[in-house]
Amino acid sequence: MKTISIPIRFGLVTSAVLVAYFLILALFDKHTNIGFSFFNVVITLFGIYEAIRLKKLEDYKSFSYGEGFKTGIITGFVATLLFTVFFLFYTTEIAPDFLTRLLEKIGGVFKIDIGLITFIVAVMGLTTTVVSTFTVMQLLKKDRNDIQNQ
Repeated sequence: MKTISIPIRFGLVTSAVLVAYFLILALFDKHTNIGFSFFNVVITLFGIYEAIRLKKLEDYKSFSYGEGFKTGIITGFVATLLFTVFFLFYTTEIAPDFLTRLLEKIGGVFKIDIGLITFIVAVMGLTTTVVSTFTVMQLLKKDRNDIQNQ
């Protein structure tokens, strides 16, 4: 359990920040603007970066690319899962007209099922997780000098 406590903790915090950001946008009625959702990538990237960085600091000798990658994937998966559950709750219980307003904003004249939108949110989050983890691991992986100096 100790090996996954860091990614779960950072996944919880990252999802809380994603939810808070969404609710702040909703407060100013900007949550239907798709452009603002690109900042979710920055939030997720930062959460994954901090989780991997802390994991590397705690276990420097045994830190490997695989261990860092696993930390990033679990962090992003937890954040995505919790944000997707929140999004589903928000669109069904808090603001049932959200999807209609969102589609009107982007010029859609078709109706999309809530299940499909929830699936899209989850896939976008998981894609962001994988790309962010690969990116962060390029920054935080041990180089050959580190391995030789151990």
